[in-house]
Amino acid sequence: MKHQLLLALAAVAGLGVVAATAAPVNYTLPEETAAFKPGPNLEVVQNNCTACHSADYIKTQPQGEKFKKDFWAAEVTKMIKVYGAPIDEADVGKIVEYLAATY
Repeated sequence: MKHQLLLALAAVAGLGVVAATAAPVNYTLPEETAAFKPGPNLEVVQNNCTACHSADYIKTQPQGEKFKKDFWAAEVTKMIKVYGAPIDEADVGKIVEYLAATY
């Protein structure tokens, strides 16, 4: 039992040394190819949505009449409940209105 404990402690110590000497990972993000369209509540969308993703990402979401308010309401709710987006309740309707009107 003591032998296994010593082996486990040695393994953990070895991992600590490896982690301490690991080089940081650096990468360059690609340039933005999309921009948010002008419209009412644009600033609310920029302040809430760009903390996690770009206008490019929003532009790739399904578009068309069947993907209007209900779709965007579900997406914003998912961002809050599933991904923990810190979106104030007062901003939810403004974000949905903007996205439904412009995308």
